[in-house]
Amino acid sequence: MSEFRIHHDVNELLGLLNVRGGDGAEVYIDLLQKNRTPYVTTTVSAHSAKVKMAEHSKIPEDFLRKYDELKSKNVRNLDPLVYLLSKLTEDKETLKFLQQNAKERSEMSANAASSTTTSYNVPATSSKMSMQELEELRKKLGNVTASSNVPQSSEVIRKMLRDRHNKKNPTQPNPVFPNWVYDRPALIGDFVTSPTPVGDPVVAIGTMPLAAQEQALVEDLLYVLIGVDGRDIAAQPVLGRQSRSFIVDPSLDMSIKELVNRILPVASCYSTITRFTEEKSSFEYGQVNHALTAAMRTLMKEYLILVTQLEHLHRQGTLSLQKLWFYIQPTMRTMEILASIATSVDKGECMGGSTLSLLHDRTFNYTGDSQAQELCLYLTKAASVPYFEILEKWIYRGIIKDPYSEFMVEEHELQKEKIQEDYNDKYWDQRYTIVQHRIPSFLQKMADKILNTGKYLNVVRECGRDVTCPDAKEVLYTLKERAYVEQIEKAYYYASKVLLDFLMEEKELVSRLRSIKHYFLMDKGDFFVHFMDLTEEELKKPVDDIIPPRLEALLELALRMSTANTDPFKDDLKIDLMPHDVITQLLRVLAIDTKQEKAIINAEPTEVSLSGLEAFSFDYIVKWPLSLIINRKALTRYQMLFRHMFYCKHVERLLCNVWISNKAAKQYSLHSAKWFAAAFALRQRMLNFVQNIQYYMMFEVMEPTCSSNFTAIYWYYCVNRAIGCVITETIISEHVDALQSDSGFEATISKFDSNFSTLLLELLDKLSIYSTNDCEHSMINIIYRLDFNGFYTERLEKMAIERSQKTAA
Repeated sequence: MSEFRIHHDVNELLGLLNVRGGDGAEVYIDLLQKNRTPYVTTTVSAHSAKVKMAEHSKIPEDFLRKYDELKSKNVRNLDPLVYLLSKLTEDKETLKFLQQNAKERSEMSANAASSTTTSYNVPATSSKMSMQELEELRKKLGNVTASSNVPQSSEVIRKMLRDRHNKKNPTQPNPVFPNWVYDRPALIGDFVTSPTPVGDPVVAIGTMPLAAQEQALVEDLLYVLIGVDGRDIAAQPVLGRQSRSFIVDPSLDMSIKELVNRILPVASCYSTITRFTEEKSSFEYGQVNHALTAAMRTLMKEYLILVTQLEHLHRQGTLSLQKLWFYIQPTMRTMEILASIATSVDKGECMGGSTLSLLHDRTFNYTGDSQAQELCLYLTKAASVPYFEILEKWIYRGIIKDPYSEFMVEEHELQKEKIQEDYNDKYWDQRYTIVQHRIPSFLQKMADKILNTGKYLNVVRECGRDVTCPDAKEVLYTLKERAYVEQIEKAYYYASKVLLDFLMEEKELVSRLRSIKHYFLMDKGDFFVHFMDLTEEELKKPVDDIIPPRLEALLELALRMSTANTDPFKDDLKIDLMPHDVITQLLRVLAIDTKQEKAIINAEPTEVSLSGLEAFSFDYIVKWPLSLIINRKALTRYQMLFRHMFYCKHVERLLCNVWISNKAAKQYSLHSAKWFAAAFALRQRMLNFVQNIQYYMMFEVMEPTCSSNFTAIYWYYCVNRAIGCVITETIISEHVDALQSDSGFEATISKFDSNFSTLLLELLDKLSIYSTNDCEHSMINIIYRLDFNGFYTERLEKMAIERSQKTAA
């Protein structure tokens, strides 16, 4: 999540909760940014949290029932949500606030609903509804009840999955089984239920001797265990995801009937597993489900072999009902686990990583039952093979081959040429993205490394180089998490090294960054002297009157006349005349991913036209793959820094020009010398201020480190100080040429002195507060530089005392 998105979500949450005052959004935003991680890296135990929530619930049974229902559907982040809610119940203050907020919101919605209902024309009870109105009402009620109660058929689900896949991958549609595969129920291997009975038996089984009843029921059970109705045992039709139930002849002896009812759950589980394997074998359900159903079919073959052996014993006349119950008992546990897994996957509509997460959780839940854990481990290993094949191609070669959209990394069609135009750098952030619900729970902690590993290799492949990890080994699922974690880490380190060497050596990243520093951070002083001398007259014009090719020619001349001529990348430097000033540019950047973004972008331009100096900036041509690092976001930051520094340099030049013009004042009479002395002193104070600010920003902020915390004061100064300086000094320079004609020169100088001192004191005070409250001790350096002789110390102390008194009051 980007920093702009965090700002937006925090402000939205505070707005929904009607939070006013307090610490403000910035405190929470800073806290979230310091403690955020790309993905969930911890798990919580929700048992105690679930019990606590049930105790606080008005109807505990309904809460627990809903929790179990969501758990059976493999809902992601259910346990963390319950844990969070349980923690909220412990915070009485927060709970009270949420209750009050919910009450106020319900009252507001009730008032809105009452005011809305008054606008409808409700017909009188005696009036009759037309047939058209009655038909519309019937359709609406039918749609609501149908959508909430009737489960979707398998055909509808398959069509929905197929349409979703074809929409994402129009060039690679899913293959489809022919209709006869679904139209012939006898091919499925499950019970073929008919709405009418085949026929009544000739002799009721209850009238037969017990031995005959037992033999007849053994034969029926052998049929039922393989999905075929018996004579006295019939399967009931199933609706949706229900388990299969059976009807046994009521005239059967009670002792035999009781034993039959113990064996019938195996047949029910067989029916569930068979329906699951047939349905999930369709192409629409993905390779992981295909592998799972294949593993289940292997186990079902063993089960059918068992039933065949039992049938052989029955033909020999040695199989009684008690023996059948004895032989079938070891299989019951296996069938129950398989049916439970099939039901959970079906209810949760799991595919890909979701299926693996469910199987992994089941494997760990059966820690105390070695046989059940071994069974789940076998299924998980089999189901994970296709997923790990996709993973191997991604982390070893940077290729995604995911025909059924199951892998955690999803590819989007984006053009890398748009990187230079898009501030948000969508190509790197959105070309390959993590799909949260596709991440297997056992790979959750490694999701970030998996994503970056493939992206690094993919960048190198996009440049025409084929790369393959030399340490590539087959990744296999195991309960020992460290085994495949080591494989992923080795691939990650290799991909990082390959990309870094490629950028540093072949693409000369460091030289490029050094070139950008020369121009955007004003590293080449002689170049800027030449450039500002050449373009001074041109940049004074309104931006609409400037001819860009002329500026380009002057830039080329300045580059050739200075030490920048030795830069091999100087031809990539271009002129950019921005449509708005630097403050507006900053506001547009801060508005990204917020409600104000559209309003600021569509805002009408101000009537005040920009001068060339205010609109001027450099731009830099960066090609793939360096554009991933030196992207539009980075260049925009460089541009804002450069525009501010360039403007400060212009102010310094104006002040130096005033110093030159001050020499003309020496020819005037001595009686006005005190006026000139005040003006000269003010000019020197301003020059000292501008030069020290430039020094601090260049050598104590930009050069040694990139301090993000400096941004607030940086722009505070940019808006309120630099522009004020240039306006003030421009007026002073105009007055120097007409000293004899303007009798109010002394008053003007005094006014400028007062304004400048007020603004400078305010800046020093803000710097002092910021350095103290946020422990930004580096701010003290600029305070001492601007107040090097203690000229403002007394007034600053006075302002601090007044502020503390206001706070105490």
